Amino acid sequence: MLLEESHLETIKAYIALTKPRVIELLLVATIPAMLQAERGENNILLILLTVVGGWMGAAAANTFNMVEDSDIDQKMGRTRARPLVRKKVSNREASIFAWALLITSVLWLGLLCNSWLAALFIVLTNWFYVFVYTKWLKRRTWQNVIWGGAAGCMPVLVGWAVITDNLPDGVPHQWWQAIVLFMIIFFWTPPHTWALAMKYKDDYQKAGVPMLPVVREPVEVTRQIVWYTWATVITTLLLVPAASWIYLIGALAGGAYFLVMAHVLHNGVVKGANVKPLKLFILSNNYLALVFVALSIDAVLGWQTIGEMLGWTTTFF
Repeated sequence: MLLEESHLETIKAYIALTKPRVIELLLVATIPAMLQAERGENNILLILLTVVGGWMGAAAANTFNMVEDSDIDQKMGRTRARPLVRKKVSNREASIFAWALLITSVLWLGLLCNSWLAALFIVLTNWFYVFVYTKWLKRRTWQNVIWGGAAGCMPVLVGWAVITDNLPDGVPHQWWQAIVLFMIIFFWTPPHTWALAMKYKDDYQKAGVPMLPVVREPVEVTRQIVWYTWATVITTLLLVPAASWIYLIGALAGGAYFLVMAHVLHNGVVKGANVKPLKLFILSNNYLALVFVALSIDAVLGWQTIGEMLGWTTTFF
């Protein structure tokens, strides 16, 4: 019985290494991107295969990240329960696990999903997340999550690559839409992360991580949050010509609420009120889910796009 419990604890530790909650972003981003890439068509099997392959790639990146961050995770209350800090798994075992996931992900996407481009994106994601963000940006500049957040945007490119690599010859690939989806997540990441960092400012300070709330006054942090929130909402509207009114309503409604809450947080800080930035962090998750769910429904139904209604061409590249 004790042996079974030990095995169960080990399995839980390996699962925790992959950061399951972070990987939710993979589902939120990849599936809508794939549905939009073949708007009106639903290749469920290919989507499922891509999600599994992408999950392994993201899990590898998160595990590599935990290995590299194990030293600072010991200093932060929020991360002290992680497997490597508690010695549930050794750094060497975690690294082997990460490499196994990465190699399997690459082969899975290349062979089963017929997209070596998607496999390349997975490799680039892992390289960027580990070497550019974790080992360099995170510990050296407050702009860490701005540029490092690019790694979290890659799932849309992975999904788009799989669909376009499997489209019949002559069908436009519409990569501009994938770039817009990439930029939505890119601009969304800073306000999302900084809201959480405001809550755990002391943790980051103890670990010597120069997150924006650590190196700037709260009013400057919330001002930046407002700017990036505006950039996020405006970017979502760039996709409107390639979607119908369903996506438009979701983008406008969600964007309006996101903007209001960002301004409420900023105004509260300006007035010296006791603000709760974690509310914006949670809302940001719900906002992104709303926008991408709206896009998914829109793409599945495949109704006439707003661009088509207005006689605009949306076939660029």
